[in-house]
Amino acid sequence: MSSLLVDNIGELVTNEAGRGEGGPLGIRRRAALLIEEGEVAWVGSAADAPAADRRIDADGAAVLPGFVDSHAHLVFAGDRAGEFAARMAGQPYTGGGIRTTVRATRAASDGELRATVRRLRAEALRQGTTTIEIKSGYGLTVADEARSLRIAAEVSTETTFLGAHVVPAEYADRPDDYVGLVCGPMLHAAAPYAKWIDVFCERGAFDVDHARAILACGQALGLGVRVHANQLGPGPGVRLGVELGAASVDHCTHLTDADVDALASTRFDCMCADGGHTTTVATLLPGAEFSTRSPYPDARRLLDARVTVALATDCNPGSSYTSSMPFCIALAVREMRMTPAEAVWAATAGGARALRRDDIGVLRPRARADLIILDAPSHLHLAYRPGVPLIRQVLHNGVPL
Repeated sequence: MSSLLVDNIGELVTNEAGRGEGGPLGIRRRAALLIEEGEVAWVGSAADAPAADRRIDADGAAVLPGFVDSHAHLVFAGDRAGEFAARMAGQPYTGGGIRTTVRATRAASDGELRATVRRLRAEALRQGTTTIEIKSGYGLTVADEARSLRIAAEVSTETTFLGAHVVPAEYADRPDDYVGLVCGPMLHAAAPYAKWIDVFCERGAFDVDHARAILACGQALGLGVRVHANQLGPGPGVRLGVELGAASVDHCTHLTDADVDALASTRFDCMCADGGHTTTVATLLPGAEFSTRSPYPDARRLLDARVTVALATDCNPGSSYTSSMPFCIALAVREMRMTPAEAVWAATAGGARALRRDDIGVLRPRARADLIILDAPSHLHLAYRPGVPLIRQVLHNGVPL
C-alpha cells in the first residue's frame, strides 16, 4: 500500500472544531498528514510524522481541505456577455436571460456540452475545488434534461435535476402543463443520473404550489431536495425548503425574520465539537450579486442566528460566470461581513454539509484526501490577497495534480 506524507505544513486547517487552535477551523501549526489509498490516514505534528513512500514538502505553507462548491450550472452552450454588459450599464437582472441559454443548449451537440463541462470542471479544480455539484436546467425538454445530467455525471457524483429552472417559451401560456411534464416524463428520464432535485421558486419562475409538487415528486423517487430561494425578493422558497427537509436553500438574498427563524429551527444539537448545526443549510452565492449588482445576502444575520452557512460559486453563463471559490471567499469577507475563518469554513465544511457529506471538507483520519496547498502561510491570504492565484498544488483523492 503506497503512502504519501504532506510534511512541513505551517498552518493546517482541519475543520475539526475543538482540535488544535480554537475556532471552527481546528488549526494545527507545524503539522503533517499521511495519505493512504486516497484517504487521510494520520494527522499530527510534523515532529511525529511517520515514514511514507513519498513526501511532499509544504515548505511552511498553509494546507486546507479542498473547496466544496455545492451550487453550479456547468451544462450549457453559448455565453451572455452582452447581457452582463447591459447590467453593468444599469439594466436590472430578472432571470429572463435563462431562456437565451436554453436555446443555445438545445442546439448544441453532446460533444460541445461535454467539452464545456470538462473545461469548467478542470478550471475549478485548478483553483482548489475538489467537489462540485452540477445542475441541469438549460435543456427543459425530456431528452435535453436527461442528456445534461448524463454528461454532468461523467465528472461529478453530485448531480441535480433542475427541470424547474424556468417555464420554457413553448409552455409560457401553459405552466400547469409544463409542471406536469417535469413531474412525469422529464423527472423519470433524468432521475437515473441525478442525486438531487431543485426548483427555482421565485417570481417569474415557479410559485410555491408548483415548487412543492415538483419537489415532492422528486422525493418520491429518492432524490434529495435543494431549492433556489429568495434571490430576487422575499418569497416562500426558504420556508418551503425547511418544510420539505431540504439539504440546502440557495441564494437567501432577501430574508424575513420568519425565514431566518425557520432555518434556525432545523438546528440539530449534538455532542460533537461544534455543538451542532442546522440540517437545512443556507448556501450563499456572492458571485451572483457581484455579477448582477444586487444587494448581497446578510451572512452575519444568519451566522448570529446559528444557521449553517455555505458558500458556492453559482457558476453559470448569465448571472455568475465564475468558477473561483477563492473569489467568493473574498467577496463574502468584504461584502457579507463574514470573517476569513467563517468564509473558509463555509467554502469547505459548509459546502459538505449542504451536500450532506461528512467525508469531504475536513482533514481527519478516514476523510477523503482532498486538499490544497496555498502559496501563502495562512488561510487569511485567500481574502487578504483577492484575485491572486494562491493555489500552489491540489491533491484530489490523494493524487497530486
